[in-house]
Amino acid sequence: MTKTVKTRYASIDDAPQIAGLLDKYRVFYGQEPAPTESLEFVKERFYLGESVVIVASEDDQIIGFTQLFPSFSSVTLQRLWILNDLYVEESKRHLGVGKLLLEAAKGLAKQTNAKELFIEGADNNPRARKIYTSFGFIENKDYHYYHLPVTSQKD
Repeated sequence: MTKTVKTRYASIDDAPQIAGLLDKYRVFYGQEPAPTESLEFVKERFYLGESVVIVASEDDQIIGFTQLFPSFSSVTLQRLWILNDLYVEESKRHLGVGKLLLEAAKGLAKQTNAKELFIEGADNNPRARKIYTSFGFIENKDYHYYHLPVTSQKD
């Protein structure tokens, strides 16, 4: 990296910059741009304490973020973290920013005595899946994951 990139826990003051990146992340996954809704979503997570956001910044400009949601395993009686979002500005990719964010997320998991971090990788994003496996994430071949839509975007 040519400049110093630092990671830190985000605060509500970072919401506008995070929301801008979140909206780009959403568009990457095929959603229509929704900057106002993205900002409201980020603010709501902060206000309700529903997630932890870690940002990567360069010269006080946020260039990447990861958002983690808490969960628990009833079987092992331990905390889990779902690493739901990971996004780095396109012009800052290939600089190791994603790995720095993953390191920070791993640090949070260790700090909170979590059993594991969970992350999903879309089939159409092999670059991300390669980063996850090179970081040490293990592809789960023992379980099938399912989802049940309960609302549609048209509701």
